[in-house]
Amino acid sequence: MYNIIVGSLLLSLLHAIIPNHWLPVLAIGRKQGWSLAETSRITFIAGSAHVMSTLVIGILLGLIGRELGSQIENFTHIIGPSILILMGLYFVQQHYRHHHFHLPIKEIETKSKKSIIVALITAMFLSPCMEIEAYFLLAGSESWYLLLAIAGMYAVVTITGMLIWIRVVYRGLLKLNWHKWEHNAGIITGLVLISTGIISFFIH
Repeated sequence: MYNIIVGSLLLSLLHAIIPNHWLPVLAIGRKQGWSLAETSRITFIAGSAHVMSTLVIGILLGLIGRELGSQIENFTHIIGPSILILMGLYFVQQHYRHHHFHLPIKEIETKSKKSIIVALITAMFLSPCMEIEAYFLLAGSESWYLLLAIAGMYAVVTITGMLIWIRVVYRGLLKLNWHKWEHNAGIITGLVLISTGIISFFIH
């Protein structure tokens, strides 16, 4: 159980740091002349839409995991960890193919303010965090409490992290090579999934 909590926490923290979800909002906000408060508010709304779609899929997977856990004896011992490892390998592979989520900034920023906000919310809602979904599947096979705990932790960490980074970068307090960080996030995500899967084989 603890490996699932730690793994999902690490991915939630990583997900909050990855700039490809919050940096486009900041870029558009600066170009449109939004204040920090306004940019933060729109980031919160768009981030909440992103979290919501992730949780909808996650809860459904948790229900599937609960059903599989009760019917398949080795699900939490062998099948679940194997899914984590396979997903980890997939995201490592995606890292080398450089497949990442990107908001169409140039297309969005030409719209009216209301249209921009709607476009941001829609784009974020339609891009759920698939990296963490395997943890919901495993958590569902363990207990409802674990599933809800991971859902709550993911939501709080992701949205809080996005808002913190928006404020830090908006004020110019930190300058990093965000493209490089985004590019390397895929392999870090994959390694976290693989490590959690391997550990899960030995702690059950």
